[in-house]
Amino acid sequence: MTLDLTVDELLTTTRSVRKRLDFEKPVSREVLMECLDLALQAPTGSNAQGWQWVFVEDPAKKKALADIYRTNANPYLDLPKPERGDIRDEQIDAVTSSAKYLNENFEKAPVLLVPCLEGRPDGAPAGMSASYWGSLLPAVWSFMLALRSRGLGSAWTTLHLLGDGEKQAAEVLGIPFDQYAQAGLFPIAYTKGTDFKKAKRLPAEQFAHWDTW
Repeated sequence: MTLDLTVDELLTTTRSVRKRLDFEKPVSREVLMECLDLALQAPTGSNAQGWQWVFVEDPAKKKALADIYRTNANPYLDLPKPERGDIRDEQIDAVTSSAKYLNENFEKAPVLLVPCLEGRPDGAPAGMSASYWGSLLPAVWSFMLALRSRGLGSAWTTLHLLGDGEKQAAEVLGIPFDQYAQAGLFPIAYTKGTDFKKAKRLPAEQFAHWDTW
């Protein structure tokens, strides 16, 4: 069953969901595969389709991944936040509180996801790195949109990748570290309510450039 959302509503209300993840409601493999089928229609460089998607339901493995994440998240989330002098300063406390909540409860999500891509971009020049990640990240975002359309939510997190975290996660999940890079760690759950709103963003004019910077 999908939500009655227009394309614009779907694109403007797909949030990074943390405090509104429903940790008690099971998530079926069927709905995850529906979302993955949609995500795999995303563009991928040279039609390589070098992606692999590791869904984690096992409680012990979820806990291990959450602990790896917390090793990096705990010091990061306690760092002082920069002041930017605009609307982002008004949002920082809520964002930090939300991130800390997820950090404390990560393994409670019914499913965790680690998307992977064949090869490793370590030390690659900008062009190669952009091409590499451009073959996976559109599909990951399509997956998140598909989740939203079905009443589920997630949050794109990358803190577990810092330091030795990616290699440790690879060992937990049996991912061949030398052959595949991880794009993040995503908690997946149904959301408590589906009435998400547009985020407060800076105006598009502030970011647009025409013909020159």
